Amino acid sequence: MNTELNKHPHRRYNILTGEWILVSPHRTKRPWQGKTEKNNQEKRESYDASCYLCPGNSRMGGETNPDYKGVHSFENDFPALLPSGPTDDFENGLLKAESETGICKVVCFSPDHSLTLPLMEVEDITKVVGLWKKEFEELGSKENINYVQIFENKGAMMGCSNPHPHGQIWSQRSIPTEILKKSQHFKDYWNKNKSSLLGDYLKQELELNERILAKNEHFVVLIPYWAVWPYEAMIIPKKQHQHIGQLNAEEEKAFAEIIKKLTIKYDNLFETSFPYSSGIHQAPTDGKEYPEWHFHMSFYPPLLRSATVKKFMVGYEMFAGPQRDITAEQAAHNLQELPDVHYLER
Repeated sequence: MNTELNKHPHRRYNILTGEWILVSPHRTKRPWQGKTEKNNQEKRESYDASCYLCPGNSRMGGETNPDYKGVHSFENDFPALLPSGPTDDFENGLLKAESETGICKVVCFSPDHSLTLPLMEVEDITKVVGLWKKEFEELGSKENINYVQIFENKGAMMGCSNPHPHGQIWSQRSIPTEILKKSQHFKDYWNKNKSSLLGDYLKQELELNERILAKNEHFVVLIPYWAVWPYEAMIIPKKQHQHIGQLNAEEEKAFAEIIKKLTIKYDNLFETSFPYSSGIHQAPTDGKEYPEWHFHMSFYPPLLRSATVKKFMVGYEMFAGPQRDITAEQAAHNLQELPDVHYLER
């Protein structure tokens, strides 16, 4: 790595989206006089009678949760998308709109209200991966579902309305903008090189070994060279799978192991339950072939300097483009030095 890049302003290119990010490593020396907050680390009970996601409890929509013992999914009581609706599109000069349909589901990772992914056993996270896979296959097979987005918002800082360990799946008729951008770059590279863009990138990262956080037989987790968020990370399967539905049982467990390793490092960084938004990007489910696609899971955490100081996307980021202060290499070094045992269990 050119050491000058870790000292002076420069731009980095995101090979998956074609976008640039401004990196300003010299700004880490500036004094901080911004917002601070009390770090609330109160221990939660394993069952909360007021939680609408705990087993046996009534939900806001009037349904009652079964007394589930492992992972559990259900259709969102307040979905952003509905299975059916008006089919007429609208266009009037420069004003344009089109109807959208879909199915939104909630995935409870555990019946234990007090847990998060880094505190769960690998065996139980593997069950979460298995349910993600099952939901992807079932939703993706429906006629009017052309993309399935699996994601988790962890922590109130990321807008999570309930601390019970859970994520969501939104499946829809249209293909989202981020997927369209990545599909085009995957395809352009595939047509030119007849190989996976992300697979070739992973080979280079493994050779450099500067931004690798952890790896096992089937997966690698790293800080991407073009990361936007301070401790943004990406999990990439070594084998070029187009989507999560192609994972076998051994790979499902390996995926769970790498998720646990990453999220433990996150929690250990500032010794707090580390907030983030994570999501899996994978090939569309519109029935077409996507040999160029290589699925991956990204984590976007907002914390920057401590458990209470977060990175805000404001000013230049809102009006011009993404910018970061610490480099991907500095972020990787900070995480690499952390133990693999959760701070609450040491």
